[in-house]
Amino acid sequence: MMKLNRNQQLAAAALTVCAVLPLAALSGCSNSEASSTPSGGITPQQFADGVHAVMMADRTVYATHVVTNLNKQDAPVKAFEYWEDTENSIPLPAQMFRMGAELVDENPEAGFTYALRSKWPLNDQHQAKTELEQTALDYLSDNPGENFYGEEELGDQKYFVAVYPDRAVAEACWSCHNEHPNRGDDYPEFAKDDVMGGVLVRVPL
Repeated sequence: MMKLNRNQQLAAAALTVCAVLPLAALSGCSNSEASSTPSGGITPQQFADGVHAVMMADRTVYATHVVTNLNKQDAPVKAFEYWEDTENSIPLPAQMFRMGAELVDENPEAGFTYALRSKWPLNDQHQAKTELEQTALDYLSDNPGENFYGEEELGDQKYFVAVYPDRAVAEACWSCHNEHPNRGDDYPEFAKDDVMGGVLVRVPL
């Protein structure tokens, strides 16, 4: 099998979501089981897996090649939690991710939402919001390397929920968490590739 270089891998990820989004719009996921393929479309799981691949490719590139590199240089610009109130600073990777999630949430045509969740949130916005989300975080913690898939009903709407391990992909990730002033005495000490939480994708059925 031909091995793709990093640029080719990122391009493939982008093509995945470009193919996924139109198919999802055509599939009409309502009244279909999450594990079954709608006629002429894809399953909610395939849709969630595709958009997650692109999300994480973008986040990894930003954390590794922007934030971590800036932190190692004597650069006038740094990634900082309070970037909005500080000159010459840019958002942290988690903040960048959350801002993108908020834009998608405001878009009625997106057809899905996503968010960061954690058992050890430094930001209250990343706490589990439902019983299923807490179950998913416990599952990811107990089963490293696996994803969690399920369904839940919120109000009168049924959703397919996918939660993926949120790993420390760059030094900027684990060093920020390990040195954060809000961490308690029982807060884990993270290292490269450790699961720090979950990336949640919620798709209406």
